Amino acid sequence: MKTSDKAADPLDRRAFLLAGSAAGSAWALGGPDGIASDGKGHEMTAAEMADRLLECLGGPWPQPCDLEPEVREIRPEAGYRVESLTYQVEPDDRVPALLLVPDGVDAEHPAPAVAVWHQHNGQWDLGKSEPAGWAGDPMHHTGAALAREGYVVLCPDALGFEERQSDRLRGGDFERFEFLRYVVAGKCMAWKNILDMRRAIDYLAARPEVAPERIGCYGHSMGSTHTWLVGPWEPRLKCLVGNCCLPTYAAIHRLGILHCFPNFIPGWFQYGDTPDIAARIAPRALHLNFGELDGGSPIAEVRAGVERIAHAYRAADAREQFTHFIEPGAGHVLSPAMWQRVREVFARHLQG
Repeated sequence: MKTSDKAADPLDRRAFLLAGSAAGSAWALGGPDGIASDGKGHEMTAAEMADRLLECLGGPWPQPCDLEPEVREIRPEAGYRVESLTYQVEPDDRVPALLLVPDGVDAEHPAPAVAVWHQHNGQWDLGKSEPAGWAGDPMHHTGAALAREGYVVLCPDALGFEERQSDRLRGGDFERFEFLRYVVAGKCMAWKNILDMRRAIDYLAARPEVAPERIGCYGHSMGSTHTWLVGPWEPRLKCLVGNCCLPTYAAIHRLGILHCFPNFIPGWFQYGDTPDIAARIAPRALHLNFGELDGGSPIAEVRAGVERIAHAYRAADAREQFTHFIEPGAGHVLSPAMWQRVREVFARHLQG
């Protein structure tokens, strides 16, 4: 993998990243069986934790504007059709997306739906087109594969990718600019990504071909980060699946990892770590795949993190709703064994 979807060389920013952990963290204080701390050693309630997380992200979500969807093109594929479209997430901010609708699915015969969040991989020219099967690595043509299994699939562009780039700044330069632009406004890239994903679910739920009570989401790498980021804020997601991405701040600081911008939520490390965010998805179904040798999600911290998530599901009396798989000897990939588990989890929770 390229750039931020894998563990990068420490380079000259290692000291900066390590310095960021000097004050300690609730992750270290709480332990895998605890809950997040308020930064003073006091355990937070679930409501307090949600409030602190929203503050760190950037504050309340705006009132949703009209989606004003526009279909640009319809292309037939084997077993489904693809609609190239845009919809409005904020006033004057439209997201390009590809919607895959299986043959035989319509308002009279609605189907479950899956939103697929694309990876990063340092390929800013790719976004929605890879999971939709139009470009990129066939390993990640997951949206097309799910459409062939009968799901309505939505593949949107994340900010900074494919059609959501700037004429003045390209690739990583524009992504860094947008991250910093949100930071100085008191928000962060994750706040914007979550907002956009919630509007994607608004669009899916409004489609007559979709059974709105059976919507899930999937993502690989940065798309997996997006999955556990949006999960706590989008109760309409019945089932969430992430592949190969749960980078903890503890691991990032320990190894000096330069990671995707959505992973970095200003101020959150004084209260908890990334698994504490994923844990807030309980009691809804969540499955996470990992490669034992994936440098972007160091396995020691991953193992502690999944135990922390499992603790939250046990506390919510939903033990069986959280599952995970660590593939021995695998790296940052979507292996056949990982994909089989993705398919099984969606079949169990969305097809019934």
